[in-house]
Amino acid sequence: MIPALLAQIGLPLLMKAVGAGLDHIDNPIAKTAAEGLKQVEAAVTKGDVTPEQIVVANRHTERMAEIELARDTETLKSVNRTIRAEVASEDAFVRRWRPSFGYAVALTWIMTMGAIAYAIILTPLQAPAIIAALVNTSPIWGIALGVLGVSVVKRSADKKLG
Repeated sequence: MIPALLAQIGLPLLMKAVGAGLDHIDNPIAKTAAEGLKQVEAAVTKGDVTPEQIVVANRHTERMAEIELARDTETLKSVNRTIRAEVASEDAFVRRWRPSFGYAVALTWIMTMGAIAYAIILTPLQAPAIIAALVNTSPIWGIALGVLGVSVVKRSADKKLG
């Protein structure tokens, strides 16, 4: 009885909060979702959606969360195995690839930014074209900095565990 009561109180409250947030997003899909949540909230409030149906929905949500957690756990196990293999390797390059990659990215970033600053100072009229050309390199920088970021975060977590 109490779980059913909590589901009847909690679900409408959650739908109201999420719906209100979505309703403030200036996007037709978000507006449609907000309206749909209002309709579901009304159905729950009127009793068209039974407490038993809410319990089933909660069980499904819990199961989906368990599946995601299991997948994430397996992914982390795989990453940890890879890092342990790198650290245990006899090859110095394999052990040092993360710091080496970090230094290479940092050096390349400094050289690129220095060259761009120098070019803009020497030819200020070309600054818009230089900056536009720099924007075209953003995908490769995004990938390199993303890999570097993941490596740094993962290594920091490993050091905390060690």
